Amino acid sequence: MFAPFQIGNVAIDFPVVQAALSGYSDGAMRVIARRLGAPYTLCEVMLDRFVNEVTKGRKAQRFMHTSLEEHPVGGQLMGANPEDFGPAARRLVEAGFDVVDINFGCPVKKVLGKQRGGYLLGQVDTALEIVSRVRDATPEHVPVTVKMRRGLDDSDDSRERFFRIFDGAFERGVSAITVHGRTVQQRYIGPSRWEFLREVKAHAGSRIVLGSGDLFTPQACLEMIRQTGVDGVTAARGAIGNPWIFSQARALAAGQPLPDPPSVFEQREVIAEHYRLAEELYGPDRCGRQMRKFGIKYSQLHPHALEVRDAFVAVARPGEWRVVLDKWYAEDLPGRHPQPEGERVEDCHAVSAA
Repeated sequence: MFAPFQIGNVAIDFPVVQAALSGYSDGAMRVIARRLGAPYTLCEVMLDRFVNEVTKGRKAQRFMHTSLEEHPVGGQLMGANPEDFGPAARRLVEAGFDVVDINFGCPVKKVLGKQRGGYLLGQVDTALEIVSRVRDATPEHVPVTVKMRRGLDDSDDSRERFFRIFDGAFERGVSAITVHGRTVQQRYIGPSRWEFLREVKAHAGSRIVLGSGDLFTPQACLEMIRQTGVDGVTAARGAIGNPWIFSQARALAAGQPLPDPPSVFEQREVIAEHYRLAEELYGPDRCGRQMRKFGIKYSQLHPHALEVRDAFVAVARPGEWRVVLDKWYAEDLPGRHPQPEGERVEDCHAVSAA
C-alpha cells in the first residue's frame, strides 16, 4: 500500500513527499526535509515571468538554487500566458530541477485576479495549451507534472472542466497530477474532500495521482493513501517546522509505533543546521527574517511552545538566534507533537518579478 512509485523516470522510494510552499520550501527547508526522510521535494512556486526575466540576479539565484544532496527536486511554475511557460520550463531544467510542475491550484485572490493558478481550472483550452508548451519545451527525460484543486467550485460545470484538464494533461504527456481535495472557492476553509480523491484515482487507473489537503500528521498522510488509493501524498503546511513528519511516516508505514517527538536537543540540532543552510543561501543579514517564521513553527514541538514562539518572534539580529537556542534548548526535555491549529500558510504566493 505504501509502495514506491515513479514520476516519469524519477524514482520516488516512499509515497509521502514535500509540497511546494511559497515563502518556505527554499533550498534550506528542502535539504532538511530530505535528510529527515522526504524522498522528493518541490521548490516554492515561481512566476514564469520571474524565471524568464530575473534569472541572472542574486534574488533569482537563491530561488533557482539546487544542491547535490536534494535530488530529486521539482521546480513549480505559475503564470497566465502560455507562451511564457516554455522558456521558463527550460530555465528550470538548466538550473538543475529534475521535474517541472505546473500550478493550476492556487486559490489566493490576488493570483486569481491575474488569471493565474486556480483561475485556469475554468479555462480548459488555456490550461492544456500551457501543458503542451511545457511538455514540448522540456527534454523528454524530464517529467512534467500538474497541481490542481478539485475545481473552481462544486458545480457540475466545474467538475466537467476538472476532468477535461485532468485527462487532457495526461494525454499531452504529463507524468503525474497532484489533486488538492478542496475547491478554489474554499481556499483553505473546510475539510479536504478525500472521497473526491478516491474517485479521481479510480478514474485515473494506472496513471500516477498524488493527494493533498489536511495532512498535518504522519498518520493522516498514510490514512489518505489507505482511504483513497492515491499513489502518494504531498505534505504541505504539516511539514513546516516539523520535517520529522517524513521519518515518522516511514516508521508507521514499516509497522513500527509512532516515534516519540524529537527531544529538545534533537530540535536544537536541526534548527541550528537549518539556520546555517539559510545563512549560506541568503547571507547573514537576510536569513534572520526568513528563519523567524520557521522558528515560530519549530516552537510548536517545544514543551514550552508559547514562550519559545515569542522568543523567536523577538529575534531582530543574527546573534540573537543563538541566544534563543542557548536559553530554551539547553536542557534535553521531551518534545511534543505539533498542533495543527497554527498560523495559516498560503501555499502559492509565487515569487514574482513585480
